[in-house]
Amino acid sequence: MYRKIKGGRLHGVRKIYVIGIGAGDPDHLTLQAAKAIGRTDVFFLLDKGEVKDSMIELRRRVLKAYGKPSRRIAQGRDPDRDRAPADYEGTIADWRRRRSEVTEALIREHLLDDETGGFLVWGDPSLYDSTIAILDEILARGDTRFDYEVVPGISSVSALAAKHRIGVNRVGQPFQVTTGRRLAEEWPANVDDVIVMLDAHQTFGAVDAKDVDIYWGAYLGTPDELLISGPLAEVADEIRRVRAEARARHGWIMDTYLLRRR
Repeated sequence: MYRKIKGGRLHGVRKIYVIGIGAGDPDHLTLQAAKAIGRTDVFFLLDKGEVKDSMIELRRRVLKAYGKPSRRIAQGRDPDRDRAPADYEGTIADWRRRRSEVTEALIREHLLDDETGGFLVWGDPSLYDSTIAILDEILARGDTRFDYEVVPGISSVSALAAKHRIGVNRVGQPFQVTTGRRLAEEWPANVDDVIVMLDAHQTFGAVDAKDVDIYWGAYLGTPDELLISGPLAEVADEIRRVRAEARARHGWIMDTYLLRRR
């Protein structure tokens, strides 16, 4: 038997927050996110097996500043996946299934009835993040019951535009957010402004650079932030060099960029 309690929540049903924490600056955290963190009993973390001290440190600072003293951490191993599969969609579906099984086990083991859990998501949970889809997959199986709420965050797209002091769109014109993999196939039709994420191979190098400007950023919002902009033909080599040096120095890199036809 379940009954409603204050805020429309079901008594006896576990609650989960999917919390966007911004692109890397602790000040990106919204008041809504800070309040959600303060109400959370247990935070779920999936370890990717990579040394990313600055990313871990940001989470620590956020939890120390806004989390309750009694908060708990439940950590699981993020399943590996093929980064260059022949069947991309099939590989991602399999990876999400395995990831959902790990996540479901964490929820069932560590989140008690009437407790609140939380996932701290980089940027905004709606943009190239799998947490929402994984929670929906768990609920669809019907074995684990909970309610969840999404708290939006500042995305790397917003941070990139702010740092370069540009608008993402131009007057009356559309733009598109895509991935490096899709950009490698073709420039999106009917748009002159393309934001590219998840590009491990610097796909901008394959683009016809004539009359195209690039606004690139890495480690946005962090002390290690890097920004380069200019005509693509003139700055592409510089971006490749700076990116390679930064990745070697830190062991990882998160970057995004806007390509703009003049």
